[in-house]
Amino acid sequence: MSERLSVMFNHADAFIALPGLLNVNGFYNTLLSFLDHAVEQQFLTFSARQILISTATAEQLIDELQSFIPVVDSSMSRLNWSITERRKKLRLDLSLSL
Repeated sequence: MSERLSVMFNHADAFIALPGLLNVNGFYNTLLSFLDHAVEQQFLTFSARQILISTATAEQLIDELQSFIPVVDSSMSRLNWSITERRKKLRLDLSLSL
């Protein structure tokens, strides 16, 4: 499964996770407020917050995604979503030198 997710991350421009981005009847308002608060507290960058697009209807969501222009964030460009690279970083050197 993780290999398939890696391929999806490497080839996708956007993801729609229903109902995750589809904010029907304001169901995700609290989550969205939390993310806005995280930006205010400088825990989350504004450009990272803009990645999550939320609308009340599927039609609006599609329109928003089609007109989305990503904001380049230097901290985001350092992230590597590759499964191979993450596995390399997870390996610990446990050798003991005397």
